[in-house]
Amino acid sequence: MDLGLTIFATDQSVHPVELAREAEDRGFTSLWVPEHTHIPTSRRTPAPAGEPLAEEYKRSLDPFVALSMAAAVTTRLRVGTGIALPAQRDPIITAKEAASLDHLSGGRFALGCGYGWNIDELEQHGGSKATRRAVTRERVLAMQALWGDEVAAFEGDHVRLEPSWAWPKPVQRGADGRPRVPVLLGGAAGPILFSHIAEFADGWIPIGGAGLATALADLRAALDAVGRDLADLQIIPFGTLPDRGKLDHYESLGVTETVLRVPSAGRDEVLRTLDGFAPFLDR
Repeated sequence: MDLGLTIFATDQSVHPVELAREAEDRGFTSLWVPEHTHIPTSRRTPAPAGEPLAEEYKRSLDPFVALSMAAAVTTRLRVGTGIALPAQRDPIITAKEAASLDHLSGGRFALGCGYGWNIDELEQHGGSKATRRAVTRERVLAMQALWGDEVAAFEGDHVRLEPSWAWPKPVQRGADGRPRVPVLLGGAAGPILFSHIAEFADGWIPIGGAGLATALADLRAALDAVGRDLADLQIIPFGTLPDRGKLDHYESLGVTETVLRVPSAGRDEVLRTLDGFAPFLDR
């Protein structure tokens, strides 16, 4: 099973160039960076890990910029957003950024997406808790049209795209042979998430991986309903603190990659963490 890394890349953490080089040299297969544009001081939305809100949420680098630098200094390392927030993003610009990064990296980019937990942040982008899932769905579908079609168009309740040209196209291809950046949805198991994965996604990023065996059965049922096969999806448990029993369990479920959490910290602490992960690379 492959092992990747995720870090809250900030203006105070290890530089993404240095982390990417160290990750590739040590045998890690991927590097993922999350997104928060800003954190409103209203703080009406409770933090997912409880209060107080960790400092890195306020200081996040733009993931596309950080990952572009990481891809530029590596040749094998796959890079991905873990996760980006389409409900807070213009889909035309995001499609261009994703396709450009995939093109320039030689097909090494994946777009991890989520609905977004911080409603204060979302509302300042013009979004709402009530519509964030539907908006995310339509924006991803519009991006996939821009990647895959010579002339792209989309008409929905939240996105309207007139017939348009957009290049570059991604290097990677979907199951239908069209250009496509892999889209993986992050979030807790549930019927809306699984219906969206079944409709348009290439995989699932379960945070932490608790209850994965039961959740995979539910995901398989959602895929069966639309004629898709679970074996064709990437299931990547995310933010994991590894132990051999946990990794063996994931592997027994058919998981082919797990992403390990690296502290949002300076070079020395991060490299010590990578040294601690080294025994798991030799499984």
